[in-house]
Amino acid sequence: MKILITSDWYAPAVNGVVTSVLNLQHELEKRGHDVRVLTLSNTHETYWDGNVLYLGSVDANKVYPGARLRSCLGRQAVRQLVAWKPDVVHSQCEFSTFILARQIAAAVHAPLIHTYHTVYEDYTHYFSPNRECGRWLAAMFSRIVIDHTSCVIAPTQKVKELLLSYHVARPVQVIPTGIDLSRFTAPAPAERSRALKEKLGIPLSNRVLVYVGRLAKEKNLNMLLDCCAGLEKNVTLLLVGGGPERRHLEAQAKALGLAENVVFAGMAAPEQVADYYRLGDIFVSASSSETQGLTYIEALAAGLPAVCRADPCLSGVIENGSNGWQFHTGEELRRYVSLLLGEPELRHAMARSAAQSAQKFSAAAFARAAERLYCAEIWRNGGEADLQDIEQLGEIV
Repeated sequence: MKILITSDWYAPAVNGVVTSVLNLQHELEKRGHDVRVLTLSNTHETYWDGNVLYLGSVDANKVYPGARLRSCLGRQAVRQLVAWKPDVVHSQCEFSTFILARQIAAAVHAPLIHTYHTVYEDYTHYFSPNRECGRWLAAMFSRIVIDHTSCVIAPTQKVKELLLSYHVARPVQVIPTGIDLSRFTAPAPAERSRALKEKLGIPLSNRVLVYVGRLAKEKNLNMLLDCCAGLEKNVTLLLVGGGPERRHLEAQAKALGLAENVVFAGMAAPEQVADYYRLGDIFVSASSSETQGLTYIEALAAGLPAVCRADPCLSGVIENGSNGWQFHTGEELRRYVSLLLGEPELRHAMARSAAQSAQKFSAAAFARAAERLYCAEIWRNGGEADLQDIEQLGEIV
């Protein structure tokens, strides 16, 4: 099968969309499919790198941190990909590359499948002064985008229900994004973890709470700092990632007397992220803006009990009392963290449960589910597809 994946975000950027795209691309290629990717370059230059086409783009950091917008029309790129004749087009973003995904799918009469990664109404502070107005705009924008697709993939039931509340006119299929579990389950030499702790200035005897993700307002990281302020001084909060809230968080940590207990590690290369998880005793997050929360699954795979803010996207991921807890208040957050820090046997038991629970979110399972959906949509679109794969897919709602 010829599969075109389009995304405004791609390596070397680090976020959930990039992780999803890279894992899907890799696993589909392992299954024998011909996969090409259309994305944006970090410069005005347009070029091919293997099977990845990078389109010239401009910095759109004022719209959203790290974002870029296409600076060229991409006519030649569209002609090349139309001549290749993909069997299916799978878009991952709603802006620059989505327009081209529509054009290519229409030109070759291929189904256009779209994954809805971002709950825009949780980001209203970036584009609307009023939350209700922001939600209305997010719903309208989502309907417009999805109306141009054959069907949409929601990473979780939470996202599916949100899209249905927007009254989208296309079928919605829940397919959880998978990750390469081997990166996080593989043991690391103790010397490497020790060296990284020393490099970050974390006392070797300290217990470590780990957060991995953007340092942004919607992640509610102030709750983690407040929690840390109520813990013993031999606990370090390790924040891995960058973002616009870093200066504010550094100032808050200093005001709380936590300058030596909160470590800002900055951005980490994808191949290094597992090393940061391995430094931790507990994974913590106060975000309520996730569509799925891939970092939660990564942490579980690395054997970290997770204490995370309650959210519908965590249904079937964080199981209270088994591999961690979902909390509703700052008091609950502090209580669960204190319990795990104070009872090593409980923490170790939950660590084992965490690693085991992550297995259902493998990248291979993710690719198989996507493949079955591709076959179903190709068949619905009048093309030839594997009927067995269609039957295995089940009903699309």
